[in-house]
Amino acid sequence: MKKELTVNNFISKANPNKNKLVAMLAPSFVSEFKYPEIIFKLKKLGFDKVVELTFGAKMINRDYYKILESNKKSKKLIISTVCPGIVETIKLKYPKLKDNLIVVDSPMAATAKICKKEFPKHKTVFISPCNFKKIEAERTKYVDYVIDYQELKKLLDKRCTSECKISSRRFDRFYNDYTKIYPLAGGLSKTAKFKSAINKNEIKIIDGILDVEKFLNNRNSSKNKNIRFLDVNFCKGGCIGGPCLSKNISLAKKKKRILDYMKLAKKEDIPNCDLGTIDKSKGISFTDTKFK
Repeated sequence: MKKELTVNNFISKANPNKNKLVAMLAPSFVSEFKYPEIIFKLKKLGFDKVVELTFGAKMINRDYYKILESNKKSKKLIISTVCPGIVETIKLKYPKLKDNLIVVDSPMAATAKICKKEFPKHKTVFISPCNFKKIEAERTKYVDYVIDYQELKKLLDKRCTSECKISSRRFDRFYNDYTKIYPLAGGLSKTAKFKSAINKNEIKIIDGILDVEKFLNNRNSSKNKNIRFLDVNFCKGGCIGGPCLSKNISLAKKKKRILDYMKLAKKEDIPNCDLGTIDKSKGISFTDTKFK
C-alpha cells in the first residue's frame, strides 16, 4: 500500500485494523501550528503517541561527529544527508559525488527507527514539511505512512473543530531542546558540537538549491578547495522554506518562531518528561542507506 495518505482516507483506509498510531513531528511544525496545542489536537485526531524528531537529530549528530573526526586527514568533501532534496539532486545531477554523501540517516529515519523499537505495536506516521521527505518516507521500511502539513491542516479543520483543553505540555518521550533549530539553515552544524572533529573554516553552510549547485559546480576552485563538509538544504532558509509550509508567512517570521520555541523549551519544566537518553537508541544503527 502506498504510504502517502490523502485527507479522506487517513483514518479509515490507513488504519482499518485500528492499529495504534505514533505521529512524528519535525520541529519546523511551529511555523504552522501552535505548541503545545498541536499535541492534543493530534491525539484527538486518533494518534496514541506524538513524538518530535529532535531526539533522532541528536543521535545522528553523534554519527556525523565520529565520521568527520575519523576523516580529519582526508581532503574528501563530505555532504550532509539530512535533506532528501539534496540527496536526490546529487543522485540525478552529480552522480560522481554520490560517494561523497555521508552514510547517516536523516532525523526522520532515525526517529522512525527509535519509534519502532520503543513502540513496536504502533504504526509510524511522519508529518512532513516537504515533498522530498515524502519520497524518503516511501523508501524506508520504518515509516508506515506520511502526510504533509497542509494535509494535516485540512484534517484538523475537518475533525478538530472544538477548542483543545490543554492540561500539560508533553511529547511522548525523546524530548530534546537544542536540536529544535535543526529546521534552520546550518542547524546541523550549530548543534553537532563538532569541536575538534573539523575546523570551522572547513564547513560550508548553504541553503537554496541554486546556491548549492553553484558551489558544486565550482567546488575545485581555490576559494572552495579547503571545504571538507557541506551542511546543505534544498530550500532557502532550510526546512522552514519547504513547499508544504504556508507561503504567506515570511522566512524571518518562521525563523523567529523556531528560535522562540527553542527558548521556551530550555526553560520549560515538563513533569515526567523523558529527555531521550542515549540508551533509547541502544542496538540501533543510523547508517542504513536503503532509503536513499
